[in-house]
Amino acid sequence: MGKVTGFMEYERLEEGYKPVPERLKDYKEFVVGLDDSQAKVQAARCMDCGTPFCNSGCPVNNIIPDFNDLVYQADWKNAITVLHSTNNFPEFTGRICPAPCEAACTLNVNGEAVGIKSIEHAIIDKAWAEGWVQPQPARIKTGKKVAVVGSGPAGMASAQQLARAGHDVTLFEKNDRIGGLLRYGIPDFKMEKTHIDRRVEQMKAEGVVFRTGVMVGELPKDSKVTNWAKETVTPEQLQKDFDAVLLTGGSEQSRDLPVPGRDLDGIHFAMEFLPQQNKVNAGDKLKGQLRADGKHVIVIGGGDTGSDCVGTSNRHGAVSVTQFEVMPQPPDVENKPLVWPYWPLKLRTSSSHEEGCTREFAISTKAFKGEKGKVTGLTTVHVEMKDGKLVEIPGTEKDYKADMVLLAMGFVNPVASILDGFGVEKDARGNAKASTDFTGGYVTNVPKVFVAGDMRRGQSLVVWAIREGRQAARSVDEFLMGFSDLPR
Repeated sequence: MGKVTGFMEYERLEEGYKPVPERLKDYKEFVVGLDDSQAKVQAARCMDCGTPFCNSGCPVNNIIPDFNDLVYQADWKNAITVLHSTNNFPEFTGRICPAPCEAACTLNVNGEAVGIKSIEHAIIDKAWAEGWVQPQPARIKTGKKVAVVGSGPAGMASAQQLARAGHDVTLFEKNDRIGGLLRYGIPDFKMEKTHIDRRVEQMKAEGVVFRTGVMVGELPKDSKVTNWAKETVTPEQLQKDFDAVLLTGGSEQSRDLPVPGRDLDGIHFAMEFLPQQNKVNAGDKLKGQLRADGKHVIVIGGGDTGSDCVGTSNRHGAVSVTQFEVMPQPPDVENKPLVWPYWPLKLRTSSSHEEGCTREFAISTKAFKGEKGKVTGLTTVHVEMKDGKLVEIPGTEKDYKADMVLLAMGFVNPVASILDGFGVEKDARGNAKASTDFTGGYVTNVPKVFVAGDMRRGQSLVVWAIREGRQAARSVDEFLMGFSDLPR
């Protein structure tokens, strides 16, 4: 521990934001990270607990007290070595992870947690600036070929690990650029795509072959899943050409809202709306882009995807933005003695909410209203929890004006036709069925076909995807070689 009394001397310091009027002008990142001296002070607050709950609170089990101490000692180069030992892409998690590690911080029992996420952000940004992030190609090649299907964080993490183990890795992506939902789901103002691009260059130098615009299997004809593929490869061909296949696609089937009026024009899934803006930001010309400018926008769904729709709509120039959440409004402050060190239920206000948004809780949409085939509004009712179920409250019906409705209620499962194409058995939720056992984990019922990430566990966090990608890579390596030196 760098400073024994640091947690008593220093307060938590949050990263800063550019002013709202300034950041609404473009899609650039607006978080102002900690400088070296600020990161040192924040790292000094770490108590190096006898039982560091932050380590287990972090899905990739980052060795947090160690890199905190190294930052306090200004040993940044070793700090990034420690951070990279458990996390392939800290520039992703340092920007968009909700930081369950901080919820588990011992200081959070009765005070403010160490700013672990901001320290991680500072470490990786400094490492890139100093040129410490370099390719790590394998010294010995195994001659084994692995296909990784899906280039989100799970696919990227597994591909990088397998390439470093000496395998010939080909990463398939149906869209035109690498990154999965990081690329075409997360708005640029939360994470600019240059962070993905330079990791792709690193992985190319490590031997990973990227094949974009390639659909593995097929989507249903009426699918709303983003697909810019220009060619198709069959599951049978992959199984023939490769020694192992690892499926790391996302849970891309959006939850729908089948109420009267759903077929009206102007009602869209969030994942129709958000990818288009990212594509335009990349410099592509897109005909018929969904735009919120001049419109009254209602976002149905109170999670991160809904928040991203709020921020994007405000940057378009929406007249008003309202966000609905069917669950009751959570408390402003969690009951820490009851929930610590677990992730707490409490009201969370994102930077997008602060940019302009009306939030409605305990509200359910009964029907959409329209004229001449276009949505003009919707009818809602307030709900309450009774006997574990949400029931309508009589007399609370209300009409809202809406020119655009964005459905951001989460994702139910991966696209069934992809799993069916490989013959992979599914669980009760429609996800690929596979365990996470230390030996033989991430194996499906189909010989030499593995699965990881959202396709296996369902809709989740980027940090869980990285964890599953790393662990699945070890399982694939064991399958191919009989043993593995890859970390799990």
